[in-house]
Amino acid sequence: MSFMYNPFPYDDPRPVNKPHIDKETGKQLICGNAETASVIASEIKPGQTVAIDGYVAAGFFSATDNLVQQLDMKGLKTREYDFRDCYKSEKELWELVDKNLSWDRSEDPTLLFGRLWKGGYEGLLDKKKLEELKQEIQKEDDVVKIVYGQGCLIKELRPLYAIKVFLDVNPKESILRIRRGQYINLGMKEPLPRNQAIRRCYYCDFEVAVGLRRELLASEGNVDYYVENEHPNDMKMIPYAAFAEILKSLARYPFRCKPVYLEGVWGGTYVKKLRGLPDSMRNCAWVFDLIPMEVSIVIDVCGTQLEVPFSTFFMKEGDAVLGPDVVKKFGGYFPIRFNYDDSYHSTGNMSIQCHSGSAYNREHFDEFGRQDESYYVVATGHDAKTFIGFRDDADIPQFFKDIEAADKEHQPVDYMKYVNYEESKPGLQVMLPAGTIHSSGRNQVILEIGSLTIGSYTYKMYDYLRLDFDGKQRPIHTKLGELNVNQERRASVIHDPESKDYIVQKPRLAASGKGWEEYIVGENEQLYFTLRRLEFDERCEQETGDRFHVLTLVDGERVQIRSIEHPERSFEAEFMDLVVVPADMGRYEIINLGKEPIRVHKTMLRDGYKEVVL
Repeated sequence: MSFMYNPFPYDDPRPVNKPHIDKETGKQLICGNAETASVIASEIKPGQTVAIDGYVAAGFFSATDNLVQQLDMKGLKTREYDFRDCYKSEKELWELVDKNLSWDRSEDPTLLFGRLWKGGYEGLLDKKKLEELKQEIQKEDDVVKIVYGQGCLIKELRPLYAIKVFLDVNPKESILRIRRGQYINLGMKEPLPRNQAIRRCYYCDFEVAVGLRRELLASEGNVDYYVENEHPNDMKMIPYAAFAEILKSLARYPFRCKPVYLEGVWGGTYVKKLRGLPDSMRNCAWVFDLIPMEVSIVIDVCGTQLEVPFSTFFMKEGDAVLGPDVVKKFGGYFPIRFNYDDSYHSTGNMSIQCHSGSAYNREHFDEFGRQDESYYVVATGHDAKTFIGFRDDADIPQFFKDIEAADKEHQPVDYMKYVNYEESKPGLQVMLPAGTIHSSGRNQVILEIGSLTIGSYTYKMYDYLRLDFDGKQRPIHTKLGELNVNQERRASVIHDPESKDYIVQKPRLAASGKGWEEYIVGENEQLYFTLRRLEFDERCEQETGDRFHVLTLVDGERVQIRSIEHPERSFEAEFMDLVVVPADMGRYEIINLGKEPIRVHKTMLRDGYKEVVL
């Protein structure tokens, strides 16, 4: 489920994956709204029913209108059924969902948090209305019935349809449509205010849509046609069997996702220049290069680009990409997330913050997993600092009093008296188990690597009395921060190799081969992933061992990542690109395509990950 509130509307054209796709498979990809509708119309017979389901903010009306036009041209009568009519009343749904959302502004000033709805679409539907729909579409007549809308492909109804269509929308586009007022939350009559609509989507609408999509992808026959609905006026449709073959082909290759870029008050300029982002962007604070539920993946299908939500891909090909044991352990979710935080030449630091652990997330949000993070420093300017843990001499009770005064009385806090910092330089790795107070200081680019937690449970404890883009002071979460921060993580502890909280570590050699070395730069029993750095001049050989790897070129110009057994299965990565090496790949090599020595950051699940409590 996406938890982006304001992605920048820019499509990065570079990350295109080019697996080998059989030409016969590629020919089955149909482009254009009229063309896709024509294919469906050619297969439908009088009296049959078509279902058009899809992800949040999918273009149901456009798809239905195009199909009606095509059927009309064939001389067939149609009757349309908007599946929204089968939901409980707006009042009933508010009562169901409202109790899952936080409305206490003293703890949650931006009304951001809530509790996941676990009842699926079925729990939101009116049983009487659903039964009436079933009777309608089972009437014997010559009219073609079209049922459209979120949830219409639930298990109870699927046997009643002759053709089943699923419209998929990428997370960024879904959010942009919501922000444009083009989506009405399930059961509502009018669009909610944007931030309220997105929060309700995260805890309900996205949750049920993702759940049904996972169910539909699990077995052949649940969907007949998959539709990419990224561009409302240019849909792309492919039979499900051919779609599955494309995803299967991609899962044999190293691949890269399509990033999402976001502005922020502390945003910098480094990534904006590196990747040629639009001048209209004020800055680039976050780059969601591989936040699994937020990004998409672009596949070249015999010369035509097909864009698929990354979550759709790994739900279908999880065993090949992640490995069966990983799929089982993490419930089908991709277990690690990656993004860049860019404060290079910015106006200030990221907020001083912490995140919550597993028990708190389960109790308060019904969320799967704790929120651990780590920072790897990629680039720095003058005086860059990374804040982590409390100082040994910090008066922590006074710190809580000070940040409370900052929130209520707008008094600045001398945070340097309380929070420990490390002098930043490229290659510094710090780990941030849940509860660690931390911040990325100004003038650096950080590769942030985090655990499974799908949402964004970030508790800002101090934000320098800073104003947001709307001119209002940015709210902070003093109560939630105090509840979740680990007061024992002080400077001497986080540097102590004998401590379980040893989280600012010195690199240590883990493996080596001809011309290459691999160092552990961060590993801790509280985190289920291990952080490595590969160093070489020409070539480095690796082995997945049935665990996926994520590689980031953190120093050097360009590398090729390719299978040793099947060298045609390859991907060329540039500086700061993130590439996933599927668990199925086995032996692979990284080849330097430039002149500089190479440094590649490698993330993978560590030994013992199965025993870590999520």
